Amino acid sequence: MERRDALKSLAMVAGSLTFSNKALHAFEPGRKDRKVLTVAHITDVHIRPDYDAPNRFKNCLKQIVKHHQPDFFLNGGDSIYDASYNSVVRERVHELWNIWDDCWKSLNKKYDIYSCIGNHDPWWKAPDKDDEMYGKPYVGKRLNMPDRYFRAQKGNWHFIILDGNNKGIMLDEEQLLWLEKELTQIPADHYVALMSHYPVLSATVQLQGGGHSDFRQLKDLFYKHRDKVRLFLSGHNHLLDETVYNKVTYCSTGAVSGYWWEDGDKESAGHSWFKQTPPGYTILKLHPNGIVEHTYHAHGF
Repeated sequence: MERRDALKSLAMVAGSLTFSNKALHAFEPGRKDRKVLTVAHITDVHIRPDYDAPNRFKNCLKQIVKHHQPDFFLNGGDSIYDASYNSVVRERVHELWNIWDDCWKSLNKKYDIYSCIGNHDPWWKAPDKDDEMYGKPYVGKRLNMPDRYFRAQKGNWHFIILDGNNKGIMLDEEQLLWLEKELTQIPADHYVALMSHYPVLSATVQLQGGGHSDFRQLKDLFYKHRDKVRLFLSGHNHLLDETVYNKVTYCSTGAVSGYWWEDGDKESAGHSWFKQTPPGYTILKLHPNGIVEHTYHAHGF
């Protein structure tokens, strides 16, 4: 296995900083008729009407499409600025989701977007639990999710979207049993990328907290299926980190919104940076033989 440090490449590309890494694994070559997938992973957009966030996000999306031509998008949650605060009212939730929809409509082409739910997405202060906008089901509806956790397939890559928004930041028992079954059913010559809003293994958890409390159970499950599981994507902490453990790359990425679209504070290393991580997105190159390449791009808007 060949590893390169997550910050090996630091260069000005398309007006943005680029953090690049390639995670290579010595496995059997894939079928020649299978293509390399180009996937754009965005997370923690926290879209809001102020700070010119809608136009900045639209420009970010246009940059992704122009420079990387992705096959599809993975959205890691916290899509809207916040529906979880006690003061949030119904009209505000509608406003935020409508801005989200408008940003995606600004693209000339419609892309598949596979999303997970972030902790700031659900509106818990609806009048009652029977309200159609209450909690996670409404988020799933707005993000066109088939369920709060699910699997999608592209070529010989399988994308498993998880819901860590449970007490203790973990998978509930029903979801864990489903995940174990799904990993078992995936063919031996196929590969798996998983995504949760929260990190499993990451240095960012030491700095910010907010990681999966069931990380030991998950890493053992991934080791059991180590010939399939290649990548685990997360966000939540707005910080950039890569951890490789037992041949699985755990990629915790920076936020599209950086410092929630705001200027930043005394710890920010640049405009809208959160600490030492600029606002940005990750481009994945997923090869049919299990090789994973990931590059973080600061969008600079």
